[in-house]
Amino acid sequence: MTRQGWSTRRIALALYPFGAGAAAVNVFFASLIFSWLGAPVASTAWSLGLGCGIGAPATWYFARHIRHLMDIAEGKEAS
Repeated sequence: MTRQGWSTRRIALALYPFGAGAAAVNVFFASLIFSWLGAPVASTAWSLGLGCGIGAPATWYFARHIRHLMDIAEGKEAS
């Protein structure tokens, strides 16, 4: 039996800009919180760079979860 719909890789590629953007915002806000303890606030470039790095595995795992839910909805996996 073959899978219907998008593959995990295709879902991840479609969602990556959103995952990287969300991770970048979270990195920036975390740096604001840590600035209360005396740490420097992250620049836009650092926030985007770290967001792109953190966003890749986060988006991949989210895409796997979405693909799993699609399989359940199609009745291909009992759980």
